[in-house]
Amino acid sequence: MSPMHCFSLTIEDHIAHLVLKQPDTLNTMGPVFWRELDTALTDLHHGNAARVLVISSTGKHFSAGMALDTFGGAIQMNDQSPEGRAAMFDALSDMQATFTKLEKLRIPVIAAIQGGCIGGAVDMVTACCLRYASADAFFCIQEINIGMVADVGTLQRLPKLIPLAVVKELAYTGRRLQADQALQHGLVNAVLPTADAALDAAMQCAREIAAKPPVAIWGTKQAIHYARDHTVDESLAQMGWLQAAIWSNRHVGEAVNAMKSKRAGDFPALAALKAFRDLG
Repeated sequence: MSPMHCFSLTIEDHIAHLVLKQPDTLNTMGPVFWRELDTALTDLHHGNAARVLVISSTGKHFSAGMALDTFGGAIQMNDQSPEGRAAMFDALSDMQATFTKLEKLRIPVIAAIQGGCIGGAVDMVTACCLRYASADAFFCIQEINIGMVADVGTLQRLPKLIPLAVVKELAYTGRRLQADQALQHGLVNAVLPTADAALDAAMQCAREIAAKPPVAIWGTKQAIHYARDHTVDESLAQMGWLQAAIWSNRHVGEAVNAMKSKRAGDFPALAALKAFRDLG
């Protein structure tokens, strides 16, 4: 992967760590941010070196969301014609697809959040599997405060995570949801005293996940997300096919023996992926 301006990415002990590294601009999301994030997630999805992804940030705030000057430059919001509005739809769909890659990534994604998680940052972290927050963290659906509707996933994913009345209050008022309230409502898994402690908690969870059979973690993520969006009967049927597809006597035996011996299990990585268009 070529050097990134908005992020750093490392992989160590099967844990990928993606860090937002532009604190001087509050880690806002401009065109380069979207391009680099999309590329990084695509590479992680196709590769098999990482078994879990941790996303953290630097500086006072996790991210202040979309860079407002984007709307006057990189994204032309032409509302003067049906053709212009159609182009807005296509551009928005492309942005939505980048955050959806977090949800569809073959490995779990954990966010460690400090300070402000604002606007587009809420879109991003709601697409993650788990969230750990520092005590000073807060969440804000900022879009309503600048006269628009949140449009890259917050309004679709947040109601799956916290009570609907709370979502409506935040979305209608633009109020801040403080870390302790986020914990109370189940948006975050834990609140830690500092940003470093939140990252440590995320990394500890990542180490536990990385120690499990990768294909079983893959199947678990598939099943949970399918169940979220389907009926119980549909999800049970999907579970039957999924379990039959990935069951491994070897994995189960190794996991049990590793527990008994109090040692790390030895499990194969997921198969690396290569797009059909890249073959030949």
